[in-house]
Order: sequence, then C-alpha cells, then structure tokens
Amino acid sequence: MAGTTAVAEVMAELAELEDPKAREVNERHGDDHGVNLTRLRALAKRLKTQQDLARQLWATDDTAAKLLALLICRPKAFEREELDAMLRAARTPKVHDWLVNYVVKKSPHAEDLRVAWSADPDPAVASAGWALTTERVAKKPEGLDLDGLLDVIEAEMKDAPDRLQWAMNQCLAQIGIEHPGHRACALAVGERLEVLKDYPTSPGCTSPYAPTWINEMVRRRETGTVA
Repeated sequence: MAGTTAVAEVMAELAELEDPKAREVNERHGDDHGVNLTRLRALAKRLKTQQDLARQLWATDDTAAKLLALLICRPKAFEREELDAMLRAARTPKVHDWLVNYVVKKSPHAEDLRVAWSADPDPAVASAGWALTTERVAKKPEGLDLDGLLDVIEAEMKDAPDRLQWAMNQCLAQIGIEHPGHRACALAVGERLEVLKDYPTSPGCTSPYAPTWINEMVRRRETGTVA
C-alpha cells in the first residue's frame, strides 16, 4: 500500500470493522469509534511501521484511524511541535492515552514536553505533562523535586478537573510506591485530600485512592507477589 490509495483502503477496512456493540462500550468511556481494539491491533500488526501512512491516518481526524496511526508510527520521527499539536487535537481519552504512552514517552522531546505541558492552562494538556512526570518518578527520578511535586499535588489536585486530577493522583501514588523516603508524606497528602477515596473498585482490583494503592503495592513487593 502506498499514498492516498493506502489511506482509502485502510479507512475502508476500518469501516468494515465497525461494530455497534463495540461503539456502545467505547462511547461509555468517551471514545467515539466502534472498532474492537484487538482487531485494531491485528490490523496494525499486518500494516507494520509506516510513518507516512500514520501521518495521513492521523490527518483524517477519525478516532479509529488516529489510534491505528499511533500503533504504526515511528515515535522518534515526530518533531516537538508536531507532538504538541497532536496532543491538543487528541480529545478522546484513548487517543490521548495512546499518544502519550506509545509515542511521546519514546520521543527525544519527552522531557521538554513534560515541562511545558505540566504548566499548560489546558487541563487535558497538563494531564499529559503529569503522566510524563509519573514516568520519570518511576524510571528516572534523578533531578526531580519530589517534595515540590508533593506540594503542588496537595495544593491543586483536589479541585483539578477529572483527567488532570487522575494524572496527579497517579503521580502521588507512584512517589509513595517508588520512594520510601517520601512515602509517609505521600500517604499523608492522600489522606488529607481524600481524592478518589470512594471510587468504585471491582473485586480483586486495587483502589485508586492513593493511600490504599501505595500500601497495597508496597505490601505486594515486600511479600514478593509483584515485581
């Protein structure tokens, strides 16, 4: 496949994968497409990496096409400004999450974007910055001001919009899980704010309430039940 014909063929295949039941499920989570994600991944596996096609699929502004683009793109090939524009156009939760996790985290521009996005007035953009900060807290914390992060979380998380609040809460939990010296402070912040304390949690799943999440993950590590 090559050029515009490739785009037309892929879009036709995505249309054939449209499933009303999948759309109903996806729309409950804020995603406006009806493609089963397992089938979408199978299509991506068959197409393999195609950066030009990925850019063209993204430009269609179709949610399923954007998700497919994120699976077949070459993350390091995007310029900083391009990634910034893509994030601001990624308004459905799944596109937003996949863009950050599958593309931006692998980009050489990730740190620059983390800093810029975290301070952005758009809460959806800021949430991406906090997701990148959480990644650094877990994998490359050198140079991060963990005390400063905890101060910002305590001051801003309780009143933050949902998506931003969720991202900040993940960062809070990750600080408590990964950094014993900051664990007591992270637990205390979580207990004072009580964010997501009453969040409905399925049996067998860990609550997103930070103190519960932190204590459970630490317990699993100490008992050898999680890596």
